[in-house]
Amino acid sequence: MTEQAETAPRRESLAEVLGGRRGALDASLPPIAFVAGWLAVDRSIAWGAGAAIVVSALVGIFRLSRGERARAVVVSLAAVIAAALVALHTGRAEDFFLIQLLSNVASALLWAASIVLRWPLLGVVVGLLLGQKTRWRADPALLRAYSLASWVWVFGQYTVRVLVFGLLWWSGQVVALGVARTVLTWPLVALTVAVSGWVLHRALPAEHPGIRHPRSGAAEPPGA
Repeated sequence: MTEQAETAPRRESLAEVLGGRRGALDASLPPIAFVAGWLAVDRSIAWGAGAAIVVSALVGIFRLSRGERARAVVVSLAAVIAAALVALHTGRAEDFFLIQLLSNVASALLWAASIVLRWPLLGVVVGLLLGQKTRWRADPALLRAYSLASWVWVFGQYTVRVLVFGLLWWSGQVVALGVARTVLTWPLVALTVAVSGWVLHRALPAEHPGIRHPRSGAAEPPGA
């Protein structure tokens, strides 16, 4: 083995960089609690909302005890409280999932727009996590790869959620919404990360060192 091959940086997988399993699992617990509380007490939205808020608060306390950031815990709890208030205000249990539906519509549009504008959000997120800021945009191969991989998030995650959540919400299927909310959280996120990571890897030239090592010396894309 040559010295160059021995010192060549290892390509890091997208899953290694993003992680996120714990957060996705936590996000599925309050909706399960809502459906359970709603079913347990004669389809009471108030009991379902209370159960979701309590579970979200307990998850937050546990995360804080493990050193998680307080801001992330507060945001998660606020989202659950907002969803509960919407359902209580409208008197429709399925509206507990309305904010989730709308947020996925917004995410699909935002991710698609970022690709068109040549600022693919997958690259933005990974660049921030790796401390690269926007240096990855100076690497045409990385910019193209991030753009292709970002489409997986648009169609493979957000569009799928919009279609499934939208149909179930429209038909008032509360239990099915709870199940879908669970299935389309961590399992779908894991699948999306795996597929987009594969697309990202395949889109890069064989000699490219990987996402942690943007090539220097390339021309900066317009608008950087």
